[in-house]
Amino acid sequence: MPNPTSYPLFEHWYKTNNYILDRCEQLPKSVRFTISSRMMTLSMEVLELIIEAIYSKERKPILRKINLHLEKLRVFFRLCKDRRYISIQQYGQVFKMINEAGKMCGGWLKSL
Repeated sequence: MPNPTSYPLFEHWYKTNNYILDRCEQLPKSVRFTISSRMMTLSMEVLELIIEAIYSKERKPILRKINLHLEKLRVFFRLCKDRRYISIQQYGQVFKMINEAGKMCGGWLKSL
């Protein structure tokens, strides 16, 4: 039986997810039920999909869906930066974390 904690992508995204949830909780109340809620949902879905990929034999469609969710998160965080809901430093940090997850996911996809 696979152990999710032995997968680097899971470990990386678990930490990234915590960072994203912290940022989302700090967004203005005016966007808490729109942008913030959507970003939190996407981030949690990525975590769920990583677990599904670990336990699944058909990983390719799951990994492609993870990549799509990561791209959506990039766009939402860019929007947050442009609207000054988060600082440029926070944007840079989360962008690096999401990109790293994308590289890990892409590498896993290529290995299949």
